[in-house]
Amino acid sequence: MAIGPLVNDTLIKLIGIERRFDPHFRPAFDRVFQRPIAHCAQWVVRRLHPSRETRLCQEMEIPGETKAAEDITALMSRFTEQRYSGGRTAERAGNTKTYGVVRAECEIFADIPAAMKHGIFAEPRTFPAWIRFGGPGPLSPPDVEDSGILSMSIKLMGVPGPKLIDDERLTQDFLMISSPTFTTPNVIENLKLQKQIGAGTPIFYFLKPTDSHFLDLVMQGIYARMNSSPLEVRYWSCVPYLCGEGQAMKYSVRPCSNHRTKVPWKIPTDWLRQSMAAGLATSAVEFDLMLQLQTDSKRMPIENAGMEWSESLSPFVPVAKIRVPAQVFTSPQQANFARELSYNPWHALSEHRPLGNQNRARLLIYTTLSRLRQSMNREPHIEPDGSERFPGN
Repeated sequence: MAIGPLVNDTLIKLIGIERRFDPHFRPAFDRVFQRPIAHCAQWVVRRLHPSRETRLCQEMEIPGETKAAEDITALMSRFTEQRYSGGRTAERAGNTKTYGVVRAECEIFADIPAAMKHGIFAEPRTFPAWIRFGGPGPLSPPDVEDSGILSMSIKLMGVPGPKLIDDERLTQDFLMISSPTFTTPNVIENLKLQKQIGAGTPIFYFLKPTDSHFLDLVMQGIYARMNSSPLEVRYWSCVPYLCGEGQAMKYSVRPCSNHRTKVPWKIPTDWLRQSMAAGLATSAVEFDLMLQLQTDSKRMPIENAGMEWSESLSPFVPVAKIRVPAQVFTSPQQANFARELSYNPWHALSEHRPLGNQNRARLLIYTTLSRLRQSMNREPHIEPDGSERFPGN
């Protein structure tokens, strides 16, 4: 093995060792240190990378972003074709590991601020939903050895009105991870990370002295952990979206309960799926869906996904309740359905158009990779409507 991948894999193993002890000290550590560390990191980020945006909801194309999106798509497509050659079932190239897809509903509140009453939030109603909880990619290691950042993807169904892309007519997707900032600040840096992943040295992206992304590592690191359950974690969109014409928002989903499942000393390979299945076997779960409006173009930029939008400038406001009923979701048929689903931020009403360079790149990346996976698996694109039924639910 070349020295670079060897060093990378050694560091990953050391992180895995720490993760085995993580559940027993991180709750106390996070209560005391997580937000102070985040505030310090963000203070430095704002000074090193000041926003050039001068007005609210201002998109500014980054030189080279179109080529970067094409190169990322090519790299991830090549990985998928090579990894799943020979008739093996192709999985997602990002957010690869599926802990489960569960049936849910999303109730939009009536009494939300007028400024937020746009798109699906325009009036009170309840939408059926399929929610996918997943992990990092492009591989699916044991949970204790992954990056510790989870993902939550919500597909609302029965949403009327024309959508930004036409492969689904009645859905609205929301995509989030368990960190308030994204892994990379923009699509140019994302391409650098993808190249390091291809070389087997993703850690070098964050620690390269001549092109450091140490602050991004700090932000990801203080939110990465051995989680108790995907149902017990807060998620953020990290990147902005329209909330009506000329107004930008980010969104976040927060569990309503403070209950935390105890993580065993000997952590199973698929602990997150096990804990999620055990929890939903007997109890329903609720989340608050919250919106945060952009109020400052400098401290709440559109184009830098490495900069957290301050809640002191604009707090998150609950606008909907997500309810996940008790259910069984572990049948092979439902696992196949989970793989067949396509989540894309561009499955959206125009009132919620994705904003910023990372979202612009996602239009090409997500659409191309979804079609590639479906083609390799000889599976058609499906648009669920909520009537789907599987053994056990």
